[in-house]
Amino acid sequence: MPRFLAVYTIKPEDVAAFRSMPKAEQDAVDAIGVRQWTAWEEKNAAVILDGGGMVGKTTRVTREGIAKAVNPFCGYLVVEAETAEAAAALFVDHPHITVFPGDSVDIMPFVT
Repeated sequence: MPRFLAVYTIKPEDVAAFRSMPKAEQDAVDAIGVRQWTAWEEKNAAVILDGGGMVGKTTRVTREGIAKAVNPFCGYLVVEAETAEAAAALFVDHPHITVFPGDSVDIMPFVT
């Protein structure tokens, strides 16, 4: 069955807005979101091939060397599905975009 990389994205300004909220409000969102995220993972466990994880700041390597960089990526996982549309459908109700201030979940097929 085809495999897909699912990349969680978030806009830097949305992270900043979330982090500027009072700690109690952040904790309340986290309490709801983490519970829903765990439930989502349990519901989709059969198609999650690599649970991935959240990622931090970016270091970019180019022909010119190594430097700090900014991109919207904040996490990833790998799922298995018949099509890209089926893989995308898994994330329609994902807490990254329904509870947390996430921007999107980008779905990309692995190619050989």
